[in-house]
Amino acid sequence: MRILENVALAPYTTLQIGGPARYFVEAQQESEILDALTYAKEHSLDVFVLGGGSNLVVADSGWPGLVLRIAIPGIHTEEQSGKRLFAAGAGEDWDKLVAYSVEQNCSGIECMSGIPGTVGGTPVQNVGAYGQEVAETITSVRVIDTRSGKIRDLTAPECGFSYRTSIFNASEKGRYIVTRVSYLLARNGNPKLEYADLKRYFAPQTSTPTLRELREAVRKIRSSKGMLITSDDQDSRSAGSFFKNPIVSGTEYQRIVALAACQDQKPPSFPAPESMVKISAAWLVEKSGFPKGYSEGRVGISRKHSLAIVNRGGATAEEVVRLKDNVQQAVLRVFGLQLHPEPVFIGF
Repeated sequence: MRILENVALAPYTTLQIGGPARYFVEAQQESEILDALTYAKEHSLDVFVLGGGSNLVVADSGWPGLVLRIAIPGIHTEEQSGKRLFAAGAGEDWDKLVAYSVEQNCSGIECMSGIPGTVGGTPVQNVGAYGQEVAETITSVRVIDTRSGKIRDLTAPECGFSYRTSIFNASEKGRYIVTRVSYLLARNGNPKLEYADLKRYFAPQTSTPTLRELREAVRKIRSSKGMLITSDDQDSRSAGSFFKNPIVSGTEYQRIVALAACQDQKPPSFPAPESMVKISAAWLVEKSGFPKGYSEGRVGISRKHSLAIVNRGGATAEEVVRLKDNVQQAVLRVFGLQLHPEPVFIGF
């Protein structure tokens, strides 16, 4: 284990914002994680676990404790119950795993192509896109229990998955460090063609798209919205979708529909579990006065996707938080809805 001091965290995040970590460790195996935890305990240091940095806002002051970057590599596959199990180290690039599963003609995670970050982050927020979420395919999550120091394999039910949440970011937040995730995918399965963007994309095509074609389509759609990380696209300098889509009751949805702001168009909505309704947060943001391309100095709303807060160059975390607050206050004022942010905030 190698401990570094005063390491800048901005380069480890897709938003490219934030101060330094007082101490920094990059772990490529579980034993190094355990050593780092011991060091932190002996020196009374708070620990923050860092993955791909794609869903993270770091304070300008940085992190005063120890940042533990999980970089455990490896992808192992095996046949199981007529399907194929993909077990990947938490440090593996997520899109690399998706690409590999598509190459193997296995379906279940293809709609989540192009999402930045690492495998270890996917169960934490129950990552999802275009009609899929990882909870549908995860069979187990290997973790280190920071309370006991023991290594455990949690089953999917034990992870408590729901919309963009799990025990890892809710009831047991901070307790477990993910080291490996196993996904059970369908062999020779059909791609999931559910969301409107994908249906429109393939409307001219008479045949059912292949997994490879669907993956390419998802990546093109994400790129058109600035959600595919590329060095030459300023709009991709973000933390992804900054706000969760609100989930409300049918009665609450009808209340919103009756508002003056909705007279020209009903809020785009999607069915949610237990007869609830999921409302497009992007639509709410735009209708509250924050259109694509909106700017407040060095931060703004992506020109391609109204859910992304972007760093237009040299921005600070304070500026990002100020814009976040302004958006939330406007949506609350216009629609009576509280938007909840998706990124993790550290050092604040």
